[in-house]
Amino acid sequence: MPEKYYDDDPKEYCGLFGIFNNKQASWLTYLGLFAQQHRGQEACGIVVNNSGNLSLHKGMGLVNDVFNETILGKMKGRAAVGHVRYSTTGSSVLKNAQPLLIDYAKGSICIAHNGNLINSTELRQHLEETGSIFQTTTDSEIIIHLMARGKSRNLDESLLYALQKIRGAYSLLLMDNRNLIGVRDPWGFRPLALGKLGDSWCLASETCAFDLIGAKFVRPVEPGEIIFINESGLRSIRPKEWRVGHRHAHCIFEHVYFSRPDSNVFGETVHTVRKKLGAQLAKEFPVKADFVVPVPDSGYSAALGYAQQSGIPLEMGIIRNHYVGRTFIQPAQDARDLGVRVKFNLLKDILRGKRIVIVDDSIVRGTTSKIRVRNLRKAGVKQVHLMISCPPHRFPCYYGIDFHKSSELIANRYSSLDKIREYLGADSLGYLSLEGMLKCLKYKKSDYCTACWTGKYPLIAEKRHGKFSLETHCCGQAEIAPK
Repeated sequence: MPEKYYDDDPKEYCGLFGIFNNKQASWLTYLGLFAQQHRGQEACGIVVNNSGNLSLHKGMGLVNDVFNETILGKMKGRAAVGHVRYSTTGSSVLKNAQPLLIDYAKGSICIAHNGNLINSTELRQHLEETGSIFQTTTDSEIIIHLMARGKSRNLDESLLYALQKIRGAYSLLLMDNRNLIGVRDPWGFRPLALGKLGDSWCLASETCAFDLIGAKFVRPVEPGEIIFINESGLRSIRPKEWRVGHRHAHCIFEHVYFSRPDSNVFGETVHTVRKKLGAQLAKEFPVKADFVVPVPDSGYSAALGYAQQSGIPLEMGIIRNHYVGRTFIQPAQDARDLGVRVKFNLLKDILRGKRIVIVDDSIVRGTTSKIRVRNLRKAGVKQVHLMISCPPHRFPCYYGIDFHKSSELIANRYSSLDKIREYLGADSLGYLSLEGMLKCLKYKKSDYCTACWTGKYPLIAEKRHGKFSLETHCCGQAEIAPK
């Protein structure tokens, strides 16, 4: 049987885009999702609001595959919400694609979610035991069921009732027949930005979506902020219990890997942060080499910072094939080896006989890095110095990133840096220190989540309403295991 090759890069599960008061809402949402395709490549969808009537089109695949001119031409309306998604094993099915559009006693509403609810298992169990019937296996649907349980028919009060019950990482876009709503959890794990295009308001996971449609980035949605946009304008509220003495927990991996370098995330341009990470890496791990070579695409900015700090020339020694999807089918016995070679090709004439510094954003299992080093050796590279622009990943993420079980992380399988280096076959290996990484960021250290490196999970310390279930897989839209 042919084997399926799975990309060893970490996965972040989704991107959001919403717009209000624009006659081209569906087209602009399509473009907003296209700009954020890197955040989710398995499914996508758009809900439009046409004079109070909500309609949905979604499908499996890339934005450009699911939508075309004919489909978008039929999606009339002046407001829209869109979503791109990754999924966990077994949940890559159309019913779990978002936005979810649901009719309930209080009307029609759609929801799009970036993040992960860590108490979803207990909430779903309680809701099912008291009569709720779920249509999907995503944790996002729980929020709508909770809104339906609220006694008030007022949208604000129903939403607040639901938000008070959930725990975890979430940036949300919701839309009913009158309102477009943006929500960011009080910890601020995942980004969400507010933009303006003429008289239209926009919301997106990343500001690169605004650039593509010609919108102006106004500001980030603040942690713990709920924004309501309707015909009366924009209104912002922040629940009292979310404002008082609350630390934040911005996900640093948005800067390290997930976000596009041209986006402004957590108050900083991603490219600028990555350059600083690379420069700090050069200070901590100086080596003698002929070239600094980035692993495309997320390694470019950090490699530039490393080259500028070290004085070693930057060279494009690895070329990426951008037309390779997350998976592909092929008959070779060594599926992983061919997978790396299909995705990346080496400039052998440039690299042969040289001492090179390879700059990458992270190492998860280590299999891809091991194959890459082996292929560099076969190409005649004299020395391979592997530099990583973040600390070693030793712990799983429960807030929306597909980091594997601790036992599958290479930094947990091997007891020392030298043993990891031996496994990878590199001449030297350097991970950016935690302190070095944190000093490159804008806010104080306590405002960032470092759980995947340190094992210190912000929300565990906030246990208040029943125990959290951390058995749920760390997926962007968590698949709830059947009973």
